[in-house]
Amino acid sequence: MILFRLLPVIALLGVGSVGSAQDRTFADAHVHLNDPDAWVAVAADAGVAFAVAMRGRSASHETLAAAAERWPGAIVPFVSVSPEHREYRDYWERDDPTLAAVADSLLKTGVFAGIGEISAVHFPGAGFPESDFDPDGRIMHALLDVAARHDVPVTLHVEWTRLRELESLLADHRDVTVVWAHGGYTPLVMARRLLERNPNLVYELSARTWARHPRSPDYTILRDGETVWPEWIALIEEWPERFVVGSDASLRSIDSDRTKLDGVGRFLDQLPEAIRPLVAHGNLRRVLGRAPDPP
Repeated sequence: MILFRLLPVIALLGVGSVGSAQDRTFADAHVHLNDPDAWVAVAADAGVAFAVAMRGRSASHETLAAAAERWPGAIVPFVSVSPEHREYRDYWERDDPTLAAVADSLLKTGVFAGIGEISAVHFPGAGFPESDFDPDGRIMHALLDVAARHDVPVTLHVEWTRLRELESLLADHRDVTVVWAHGGYTPLVMARRLLERNPNLVYELSARTWARHPRSPDYTILRDGETVWPEWIALIEEWPERFVVGSDASLRSIDSDRTKLDGVGRFLDQLPEAIRPLVAHGNLRRVLGRAPDPP
């Protein structure tokens, strides 16, 4: 894995003596960096050590690269050639694997630390057209081949409707770590099954710790808007090195993103102390090949 220079979060983001934010320090595995300045301010208040930064409506690869240069160590940019971006949609419609050359070229710059978010299968949302492209198709295999060559992870959004194809892809690329965005919003039984069968799968909890999801109320792992179901805690205890947290912040609404980040913190508060550091930041550091902070 590529190693990235780390700077102390307090100095880098200017976190002051704010108690709860420092106690809840975590690495955010899923941010859409539409407004880098706003993100850094919100992240500082929430105690975010660093964040995987992905494209959003107002963020290009150039935006991500510039933010990573401005805030080294705090912003970890990923390459996204996802079908929701207009310039790539036609490739997906044709299942044209030459699209992987775009990702390969960007990764060769050394600026980007992974590939994602790739929304191969994504139910429709506000301003987001549905995508339903084969996770076992030529584009996805080509992208994971590129990831293997560069030794980087891939963040992949695939809904539960395509689990068979997702597992086929994972089986063919055991040398690539796939971070499953939102864990496919799968129920507990399917989360366990996918983790057991696929050692290269990391279950990402972004948007699962929201009190309520706009697309479906059963996406949350909270039983009452506050408390994590004990069965989910037990599953995470069983697989403590296979879970990472994220906010899915998009900077469209600062208040909304603060709520999302607070939800991550309240979730981490409920984890057993022995595994909390792994889920909060240790696992994501390992996936990215980042050294831990010095003691």
